[in-house]
Amino acid sequence: MRRCLLAWMLLLLTVIPVSASALEAPAVPDSGEAYFPEEPETFTQGLMEILGEAVAQFKPKLLDAATACTALLAVCILTSVLGLLPGIQEGMVNILGAAAISVLLLKQSYSLIHLGVNTVQELSEYGKLLLPVMTAALAAQGGTLTSASLYAATTVFDAVLCAAISKLIVPMIYIYLCLGIACSAIGETMLEKMRDFLKWLMTWCLKVILYIFIGYISITGVVSGSADASALKAAKLTISGMVPVVGSILSDASEAVLVGADIMKNAVGVYGSLALICVWIGPFITIGAQYLLLKVSGTVCSIFAAKRTSSLIQDFSSAMGMLLAMTGSICLLLLISTVSLMRGLGQ
Repeated sequence: MRRCLLAWMLLLLTVIPVSASALEAPAVPDSGEAYFPEEPETFTQGLMEILGEAVAQFKPKLLDAATACTALLAVCILTSVLGLLPGIQEGMVNILGAAAISVLLLKQSYSLIHLGVNTVQELSEYGKLLLPVMTAALAAQGGTLTSASLYAATTVFDAVLCAAISKLIVPMIYIYLCLGIACSAIGETMLEKMRDFLKWLMTWCLKVILYIFIGYISITGVVSGSADASALKAAKLTISGMVPVVGSILSDASEAVLVGADIMKNAVGVYGSLALICVWIGPFITIGAQYLLLKVSGTVCSIFAAKRTSSLIQDFSSAMGMLLAMTGSICLLLLISTVSLMRGLGQ
């Protein structure tokens, strides 16, 4: 009688409360809904559909950015011709060129910076909805330590990265552009050094945060994943050995439940990863088109325009590159966390 009661108690313990509604991935945000594939069978298929849609949208974005770049070329040609006229000082030409380029690009750059900040916030908010679902799924599979450590690390680094972007990097981008305009107009060596230092500092901040996060995730995932796997194996052996006759049946039943939880977790992870890419890809092609054409325009203008004028165009291009790195960093952080939770005990 005692053994029967023990068998029933252990049988109830193997029933893990995993419901389909609890493991549903959050809906794709409106900004990424246009890029999300209809019924992706695999992650690769869904990713290819997203990239195909992004390529189709890239050409119109490129044409929009080409309008401003055409005006930049016209400004560079005019300032070059103006510099050849007798009685026109080079300093006056540089000031006029800096003013004209600033008028053409500042408003557009402000809109793209605002787009980048909104993308970072939207990615962070979606991650706050997706990662708890993935964490619960991994915990139901037996990875209690792994899920808790990965979720805690992602939450902390996500908050640090978002704070660094909103309170440090974005203000520094504005200061960087102001210093670039001043360098183009005045040409002070000290201003150039300050501008270059800000560019280095922004890049360094993003790299350091990501390097520390990846290192922490790698070490923590291996240690906690091994501990969870050992505990799960020990639990199965205990159930199989303690309960006579039906012990192996209970162990196999618990294994089936864990496999089901793993399948659901991976399905949510694939959906969530594709959703993160969809939210990120739209702003990426918008900012990327501007970055690409500014890079080309700066190179072309350096052939015939004044050095300071073409350098200012490159400064605006560098600011767009920093926006790409900013949005890409938060997306990469969340993707790494999602994939780590999908791997779970297999890390």
